[in-house]
Amino acid sequence: MATLAPEIALTDSAAARVAAIAAKQGKPPILRLSVDGGGCSGFQYKFGFADTVQSDDAVAENGAVRLVVDSVSLDLVRGAAVDYVEELGGAAFRVTNPQAASGCGCGSSFSI
Repeated sequence: MATLAPEIALTDSAAARVAAIAAKQGKPPILRLSVDGGGCSGFQYKFGFADTVQSDDAVAENGAVRLVVDSVSLDLVRGAAVDYVEELGGAAFRVTNPQAASGCGCGSSFSI
């Protein structure tokens, strides 16, 4: 059964961007964050849109938008916040992960 996850957060900026993309694509406003092995620092964040919430997902809500994280990935991102940032070099979802001991310059991979 999916559970509300106070240990991970979705910022207002990220929620607004997810809602806009989902509306444009005709999908539900559910952003999935997962962690895979690899990347230049050991683990890498992966984002994608989900059609449904799975039974083992932790769920963070911001308005009508949901961020879902599977139970294995949650152990690696507990306490994190997902934000959407627009900078001179581009725009992207960014994870602020207090468990990450180090990360790469692009912010898409980390080590613990």
